[in-house]
Amino acid sequence: MPDQIAKFLEQQYPILITAEQIQAKVRELARQLSADYAGKCPVFIGVLNGSFLFFADLLRHITIDCEVDFIKISSYGEAMRTSGIVKVRKEIDCHIEGRHAIVVEDIIDSGLSVTFLENKLKTLKPESLKFVSLLVKEGSAQVKYPCDYAGFHIPNRFVVGYGLDYAQKLRNLPAIYVMD
Repeated sequence: MPDQIAKFLEQQYPILITAEQIQAKVRELARQLSADYAGKCPVFIGVLNGSFLFFADLLRHITIDCEVDFIKISSYGEAMRTSGIVKVRKEIDCHIEGRHAIVVEDIIDSGLSVTFLENKLKTLKPESLKFVSLLVKEGSAQVKYPCDYAGFHIPNRFVVGYGLDYAQKLRNLPAIYVMD
């Protein structure tokens, strides 16, 4: 089924980033994070729902001891633009005080979500707090935001696939498509 959907999308929407390009970048980011946190045991915090594929693939390539947790937030609903209001749907369960925390995002768009997460998680007093995002949209930031590790800088377009959705659909596609 995903192959049929992908073929249909390719007829209507261009592929922005192929599955092969994504996997190469995921391995590169994992190598960098593993080197930067060698000898430490960071907590990787996946931001649900969008980051789940990137998060899983990234963690499979991490070569250091680490822990995993998730936080769920929303700011889009079923729209193609952020509402500007970030809501927490699920809190993290682990304690990050005095620990190295790495937040894993699928995409940084307006910057509101990662700024919200930065402010929220800093109150839990981690030793360090870093952000990694597979995608960073150029020219769409509404606020100055943290992003310590970025996979791809993309144009300010609406994208789907590889965890990114439109109305909770199309997350299962292996590539990233432009869907304006």
